[in-house]
Amino acid sequence: MFVVLLTYTKPMDAVEAVRGIHREFLDRLYQQDILLASGPQIPKTGGVLIARGGRSKDELMDILREDPFYIQDMATYNIIEFDPVKHHAAIKDLL
Repeated sequence: MFVVLLTYTKPMDAVEAVRGIHREFLDRLYQQDILLASGPQIPKTGGVLIARGGRSKDELMDILREDPFYIQDMATYNIIEFDPVKHHAAIKDLL
């Protein structure tokens, strides 16, 4: 499983201009069962993605290189891989 921390590298008005197509990209990742959750950090300095395992960190980064935020240099990506050995029973089948 992965936590991906995005940090915005452009002013918020530039980020907002791309947010719609970024979210369309995320929708495709949900349809492909790659993402489990996503949303902005508070305060809005970037975003957070929770991605399923089953691939390597490098493979996930290859997928994220198609994100409009990445393509337009709107954010940097820090991928943290972890093993959810303890988890709530409600998400057992998602792991």
